[in-house]
Amino acid sequence: MEHIKRYHAARMQVNGRDLLIEGPISGADLAALSFDEGLKAFRIPEMQHKALIEIADLPEGRIIVAREGDHVLGYVTFLYPDPLERWSQAKLPDLLELGAIEISQSVRAGGVAKKLLEVSFLDDAMEDYIIITTEYYWHWDLKGTGLDVWEYRKVMEKVMGSVGMIWVATDDPEICSHPANCLMAKIGKRVPQESVVAFDNMRFQNRFLY
Repeated sequence: MEHIKRYHAARMQVNGRDLLIEGPISGADLAALSFDEGLKAFRIPEMQHKALIEIADLPEGRIIVAREGDHVLGYVTFLYPDPLERWSQAKLPDLLELGAIEISQSVRAGGVAKKLLEVSFLDDAMEDYIIITTEYYWHWDLKGTGLDVWEYRKVMEKVMGSVGMIWVATDDPEICSHPANCLMAKIGKRVPQESVVAFDNMRFQNRFLY
């Protein structure tokens, strides 16, 4: 499968700061930017910056960033699911995972997450993919936001829903391990039926339980 990446950008103001939302950007362009110290949900900022550079240079990898000047304050990633995850079992070339979305505390609650997703889906090539996101409560910044798990889940559903992602059922053990966890997906208009069927088969592998 040819992974077509078309650059898009938009501007917005948050807390008096002028942000450029852009992508997909290359690893070289990302390496030239500084990375905010508040972006530490998954690993220390320096290591996360390095990981994003590597993702950006993957054939299927997409990184969209929110930056003020040359300083990254938020990002969203799209790439193939981890080989250890159920979602990679069918080896679908047209299934991408929204692997992470993270916004620095200094520009949160300003609509940056929605704008990152909006710019991500401006690329018509996204209609060639099944896009999934696995939401686990232990990745959520409950302490930083002051929200409980259900309030945070509502926020995540609203943000993901802004680009047409919907909750879909699954018997995946990790997702089923807590009722606040969920799988969300958006199936592009040009995704072939055989890919949709393969995705459905991955979602339910213990049908005899239902």
